[in-house]
Amino acid sequence: MFELTVKRRFAAAHKLEGYDGKCSALHGHTWTVEVTVAGRRTDQCGMLVDFKILKEMVDGIIRQFDHVYLNDLECFQGPGGKINPTAENLAVYIYGEVKGALSKIGPGVSPLAVRVWESPDASALYRGD
Repeated sequence: MFELTVKRRFAAAHKLEGYDGKCSALHGHTWTVEVTVAGRRTDQCGMLVDFKILKEMVDGIIRQFDHVYLNDLECFQGPGGKINPTAENLAVYIYGEVKGALSKIGPGVSPLAVRVWESPDASALYRGD
């Protein structure tokens, strides 16, 4: 099994509704996103997926987050109210988007995990179902 990981960054603001602490106030982070994909076979060049394609795919997904107020984005509006744009919820959302994008690239490659860092010392990892 091969695993590839790309790391990308974006800057964005958020606040955590219903949270009792400093993060309930508007604040920002330079977020780091690590996307890991996996597969069993490489192509004729010996690649699972070209890193360039994987980076462009992740950039396309996270572009909507860069330099915005995350709480206002549609992806954080749930049927029962707003969804806090936590590192955990960002990881779940990005995982789903990666899964959909990989299905267009071709069979044999699937998302393994998405890790979202909100600081150099704190991250959330989502591995899927």
